[in-house]
Amino acid sequence: MIKRALISVYKKDNILEFSKFLMEKDVEIISTGGTYRYLKENGIPVTEVSEITKFKEMLDGRVKTLHPNIHGGILAIRDNAEHMKTIEENDIKPIDMVIVNLYPFFEEVKTDKSFEEKVEFIDIGGPTMLRSAAKSFKDVVVISDTDDYEKVKGEINESGNVSFETRKNLAGKVFNLCSAYDAAISEFLLNEEFPHYLNMSYEKMFDLRYGENPHQKAAYYVSTVQDGAMKDFKQLNGKELSFNNIRDMDIAWKIVNEFDEPACSAIKHSTPCGAAVGKTPFEVYQKAYECDPLSIFGGIVAVNKEVDEETAVEMAKIFLEIVVAPSYTDRALEVLKGKKNLRVIEAKTGKVQDKFEYVKVDGGLLVQDVNKEMMKEFNIVTKKVPDEAEIRDMILGMKVVKHVKSNAIVVVKDGMAKGIGTGETNRIWATMQALERAGDGVVLASDAFFPFRDCVDAAAKAGITAIIQPGGSMRDQESVDACNEHGISMVFTGIRHFKH
Repeated sequence: MIKRALISVYKKDNILEFSKFLMEKDVEIISTGGTYRYLKENGIPVTEVSEITKFKEMLDGRVKTLHPNIHGGILAIRDNAEHMKTIEENDIKPIDMVIVNLYPFFEEVKTDKSFEEKVEFIDIGGPTMLRSAAKSFKDVVVISDTDDYEKVKGEINESGNVSFETRKNLAGKVFNLCSAYDAAISEFLLNEEFPHYLNMSYEKMFDLRYGENPHQKAAYYVSTVQDGAMKDFKQLNGKELSFNNIRDMDIAWKIVNEFDEPACSAIKHSTPCGAAVGKTPFEVYQKAYECDPLSIFGGIVAVNKEVDEETAVEMAKIFLEIVVAPSYTDRALEVLKGKKNLRVIEAKTGKVQDKFEYVKVDGGLLVQDVNKEMMKEFNIVTKKVPDEAEIRDMILGMKVVKHVKSNAIVVVKDGMAKGIGTGETNRIWATMQALERAGDGVVLASDAFFPFRDCVDAAAKAGITAIIQPGGSMRDQESVDACNEHGISMVFTGIRHFKH
């Protein structure tokens, strides 16, 4: 039976209704500070914690519940005679229910408040009470989530108590919350790139219908402390997002935000199938479409400038899964909403916010910092010097190839990816694939060095006039010599962009 409940909540949602329910069940309510005043002002009989501890709160409220009269009442094991004798001798009464939610550190750490102000939102008493109650879940019902009020009410109404399974689950939710809360604080305070223990704090945004395939379960989580485009987006139209949608949308958006000028990218199965820069959203979408009109069907398209009506009308001519942009004109949005299943996404955050990337392996996790560097140098290593147009296309090629699965080759002409070779097990296959798809490309970009001159020879046969690659091979000179033989300019960047 639940006879005494301790309530200390920052978020007051539905707590008044739940307190009235407890009052009707003759449960004595103990409370702290603001919660005590809120309940009392609304007619709930409530005892202030200081009356239980015989000690007024101190240090600006930092010390309120950290007292044996509170934690003894929570932690005492009811079927342990020695425990019950001890608390009785110390005039401590058992506490059967603890309802606590925490200071909003998740929200406040992202504000412009000073470091000292943010530290004050680190809750100490709340997590301590929650952990005590969760450890004693067999005897104490602990509620950390306002969504659980109704479930607990239902069980009490039905049987007069809360079941073991529900108590255990509520306790598990406490430690789940506290681990995320502590991880967020750790990230805030700890100035280490790769700490001894890897703590991540993520909150579930929504369940997904399934994962990569229908037989796989999935959910989408977002960081509690970091912002980012795939956290802060708004869906303006269309079906719910899938696992593959979100992953592809992320890649598409990252590509277009490599550029300041209008840019468009198209993604299919986590692989770019079109990319272009130009003067208007309409122009760059057309050019991205023309790179691979077959693969873009059913794909994801991102544009880094506002989508206008002309561009929207063009997009609506084919089946697309998603369109992502920073904004849409009213008429453009009207056109796109005419396709009820088309997911229209407004993404405000351009610059990549993430500091690290994670790859899960069986029993482990690979962690690396995000690949944000494009080139270390622009070293022209051939007799022929690239002209201004070739240089522009070289830069485009490198910005796209960075997001293509390795081995990766991108062929470019006039601000447009003409052919993309991706995910091959050797570079010549990726080169031949990109050249064949391009047809009439001018510039060839590679994510890593050429191990042999065969890629240069193939490029020359296809009419390529300029190549950009990281360099660094033992046979770099063979590729340079081959370029000089064919009258091709070559630039080394000094930065490799493997993407496995």
